[in-house]
Amino acid sequence: MAIGRYPSVVLDCPDPGALASFYGAVLDWKVESSDGWAEIRTENACICFQQVEGYRRPEWPGQEVPQQFHIDIMVEDLDAGEAAVLQLGATKPDHQPGTTFRVFLDPAGHPFCLCVD
Repeated sequence: MAIGRYPSVVLDCPDPGALASFYGAVLDWKVESSDGWAEIRTENACICFQQVEGYRRPEWPGQEVPQQFHIDIMVEDLDAGEAAVLQLGATKPDHQPGTTFRVFLDPAGHPFCLCVD
């Protein structure tokens, strides 16, 4: 028997509303935002964003400031997915270690991957 259900992931960031809007657009999930907190939701899933004073962007692939976490998002077409997330404000680092996924940085610097496998 599970102790809990529907876990959420909470990301530290400087601007919760902006980061929730970014991931909400990537995943087409509903965005809810309040002072210092925001979330994106579906019926059974939630990703939350909390404001942190003195936030330091993760460095990738370097580890001076570790990546802390990353989200893998499945897509059907890497090229189409790449174009879409870049248009939303993601950046693509030069270092790309795989062929079935691509690494991007969200607007707060967190690495995330678009994956086809």
